Amino acid sequence: MLLPDFSSQREKEKYFHSLNEEQKIDALNEMVSDCEHIVFLGGAGVSTESGIPDFRSKDGLYNKKDKKFGKYKPEYLLSYDCLNKKPAVFFDYFRKNLDCRNILPNDAHKKLSEMDRRGKLDGVITQNIDGLHQKAGSKKVCEIHGSALRSYCVSCRTDYGEDFIFENTEEIPHCPKCGKMVRPDVTLYGEFLPQRDYEEAVALVRYADLLIIGGTSLEVGSAAQLAHMYHGKYLVIINKGKTKLEGKADLVFHESIGKIMNQIEV
Repeated sequence: MLLPDFSSQREKEKYFHSLNEEQKIDALNEMVSDCEHIVFLGGAGVSTESGIPDFRSKDGLYNKKDKKFGKYKPEYLLSYDCLNKKPAVFFDYFRKNLDCRNILPNDAHKKLSEMDRRGKLDGVITQNIDGLHQKAGSKKVCEIHGSALRSYCVSCRTDYGEDFIFENTEEIPHCPKCGKMVRPDVTLYGEFLPQRDYEEAVALVRYADLLIIGGTSLEVGSAAQLAHMYHGKYLVIINKGKTKLEGKADLVFHESIGKIMNQIEV
């Protein structure tokens, strides 16, 4: 399938809305072939197919019933306030629910890595903190919410590896060098996004001619802001549920992200 040259936005919308599912896959492949600066923006739904629960769905982390943490709001348990005011609660919750060290990449991660290797992907922007894109082999990954596989001392800033917090026997892990708390390198509620990663993500989006948004409802502000910054040639959304910006997307797939990504030919 060769995509036509569109004389207007209305003509473009009419064309893409007329396609059946098979034709939409053909169109996606034509976009990938045609574009030179492809960027992927992903959320929790990218990793659910690896067995990591998302946050807000009925089976998500925030709806998980645990009497031990029942008196706290889920967002509080992953907040800067909780880390500082109730650190024992924070680390107990973090260790029980966010240990992703033994999780393996799925088809979506692997396809993005393949696109990277073949020079068809400028970069991945992820809200996830599981490190699965890097584990799959992707090189340019902007982790706008940080990573659970890194930790550091809040005082002397010494970096510690992925095992330090999860295997530490202290209720609140402390730095062997200075004795202060060691925390995960993740963006908690109430904190600013990591500046370097966010600035790199902005640059990727603004330069892209194809943005693929996958596994996110765009409910979280950081991802939504990035999506609204995009003004490139094509916009594709892959998400099982409804997603904001669908009205502006050229192609929308309410399907398994691994299934759709696996059909991209590079």
